[in-house]
Amino acid sequence: MTVIVPNPEAKMLPRVLVVDDDHYTRTLIDRLIGKATEVRLAADGAEARKLFAAEDFNLVLMDQRLPADNGIDMLREFRARRPKLVAILMTGYADVRDAVAAVREGVFDYLTKPFEDLESLEAVIGKALELDGAYREIDGLRARLDAGDATVAVIGQSAAMERMLGQVRQVAGLDTTVLLEGESGTGKELVAKLVHTWSPRAAKPFLEVNCGGLPETLLESLLFGYEKGAFTGASVASAGYFERADGGTLFLDEIADMSPKLQSSLLRVLQDHQCTRIGSSQARHADFRLICATNRALAGEVKAGRFREDLYYRINVVAVRLPPLRERAGDVIRLATHFLDHFNEKFGKACGPLTPAAVSALESGAWPGNVRQIKHCIERAVALHPGGPIDVVHLCAPGCTQVEDQPGQEPLAASLAYEEARARFERDYLQDILARAGGNVSEAARMSGIPRQNLYVRMKRWGVVTE
Repeated sequence: MTVIVPNPEAKMLPRVLVVDDDHYTRTLIDRLIGKATEVRLAADGAEARKLFAAEDFNLVLMDQRLPADNGIDMLREFRARRPKLVAILMTGYADVRDAVAAVREGVFDYLTKPFEDLESLEAVIGKALELDGAYREIDGLRARLDAGDATVAVIGQSAAMERMLGQVRQVAGLDTTVLLEGESGTGKELVAKLVHTWSPRAAKPFLEVNCGGLPETLLESLLFGYEKGAFTGASVASAGYFERADGGTLFLDEIADMSPKLQSSLLRVLQDHQCTRIGSSQARHADFRLICATNRALAGEVKAGRFREDLYYRINVVAVRLPPLRERAGDVIRLATHFLDHFNEKFGKACGPLTPAAVSALESGAWPGNVRQIKHCIERAVALHPGGPIDVVHLCAPGCTQVEDQPGQEPLAASLAYEEARARFERDYLQDILARAGGNVSEAARMSGIPRQNLYVRMKRWGVVTE
């Protein structure tokens, strides 16, 4: 469960605007979250508009029915000024049409009064503030990137990432070899660029080569270069990366895949600071900083005889471990919102925000493919979604229920249009989760992570009924 915890390092507490004509509701929410947030209370639309115009709110809790206003209309008005405003709609008169309208407007959650569980209410507010924090962080990073600040390319504020970035800051200014170790998809290329950016060599070239993606002969010619006529097709002389990286940084990704012959050649270059082009006898000076990366345990590769021990000690001067996503608490939503913005812009879409169920699904996933996997997940969701809130059904997050093809049937994706496939999936999913909950909608909502009122909306949409 997510609860609201004030950040002692923050300059100010999150600001929450509560708009409700019921004095009891306003007082209840104020007492519930007042110690961890700055709460502003409004009893009607006019007062809410004045407060919203005067302050920047992290979250708005809006009553559906106000004395002279409609909550959804007001949120639409507020969103015109703050497109990424995170809002929760409250109502004492639950109505399916209102719930559907709220979902279409991108409301984070739709809550019915009176509140039965204050812990759940606090958790929903905490999740909403977490999402707002992610939006603001990503917007800030984008602004700094647009201003030319490449040091913010690595997204994450988890303790594991802060420790790793602290190591990078320490080693970046030292002209020494760095070995980046981490699982596939953890962002080793980005960290290598960050080491270069923070180093005294930042004004010189940064060149990268994937040692696992090239045949030995091609990798050798790429690194060492060649003279005209050195081999068939060498019509002109070409400088290799050892030369071209002069004064700068050379990043060798997947170094464990380098052949034994090239391992030996690389060791000589590092020892002598010289390289010789293929087809030449002239040694050339090679002044570059080497950064290597691997998703394997190099010590184990040495023991197995697949990697030279002397080269291992040469490149393992300073080792930096990149944490997998499962160790980066809180970073999943930051990354998801970043990629949501990125692919909305790339595809010209207006998908989002993430629903509470989608946030829960993303946070509970194991993400074995790490950052690369979550990037592809959000890209797929935006590419296939026509627009509006991103829910669990739009995601391919680990742990989300997936539609499995039945034996002997044509694959679902090949036989149905997207919207029809989506409808079948959601209908089958709702029927299954309700069956597991014994027909109890509240229990089904708890099991699925979908707010109860939203579950009712989906049941109504697809004609799912309880026995």
